[in-house]
Amino acid sequence: MHPETLRRLSCPVCGDPLAEATAGTARALRCPRGHSFDVARQGYVDLLAGQAPHSGDSAAMVADRADFLAAGHYDVISAALARAAVTHVPPGTTYPLVVEPGAGTARHLAAVLDALPDATGLALDVAKPALRRAARAHPRAGAALADTWRRLPLADASTALLLNVFAPRNGPEFRRVLRADGTLLVVTPAADHLAELVDALGLLRVDPEKADRVAASLAGHFTAGQAGEHRAGLRLLRSEVRTLVGMGPSAWHTDPVRLDQRLAALPEPVPVTVAVRLAVYRPA
Repeated sequence: MHPETLRRLSCPVCGDPLAEATAGTARALRCPRGHSFDVARQGYVDLLAGQAPHSGDSAAMVADRADFLAAGHYDVISAALARAAVTHVPPGTTYPLVVEPGAGTARHLAAVLDALPDATGLALDVAKPALRRAARAHPRAGAALADTWRRLPLADASTALLLNVFAPRNGPEFRRVLRADGTLLVVTPAADHLAELVDALGLLRVDPEKADRVAASLAGHFTAGQAGEHRAGLRLLRSEVRTLVGMGPSAWHTDPVRLDQRLAALPEPVPVTVAVRLAVYRPA
């Protein structure tokens, strides 16, 4: 993990700073009070400090996400985040830290770090299969096992930019770790995101009150700024649509046999709309 990222971490048990410790071939992070957290051989550190209430995305879902994103299908999202990051990173910041809770494979975080050559990054997720990939996503990105709904393993006011892409939002914790001049970038699906597939494949619909629910989850901690939509039209093979479904929340609710039957009835290539809303939030 980059030393500039490490110095901004905090012990999830007591909040003290963490430092690297090595015993033989084992690696760990340890605080002055002796709380110790193992670094997995794949490169991520377990900062959960207790049993997770859920294990996050499965290995199959993560593999589908990695394949779909690697094909560039969601690059419109990465590019929008990178442009916003360049605009909103606090001026004059030395080694700004970019954190993405619920980062998955950290492809979007990597794109932002490419746009910010002096920044370091931290991917947080509760799914170990995702973190194994996130730890290798970028030379300046670290990865840690952490639950967004608990205390984040970061010092107060340690973070310049927070990325939130199709992920849970913990308003109080996001505010605690974000600098007073920092920015939270939130990406949510627009009303017609993947609209061609919703009825055809029986997928989950976008909540029409999504924007209001996001604002409510951050109320009292953040002030909403500018927001805009970003769109792209895809033409996918049926196999790519299958991967797209497999990587998202509909994977938990879709019968695989029924899905394959419906996929077989679609013309190929399948037109698919990517439509997301990127909103900027400032600390209140």
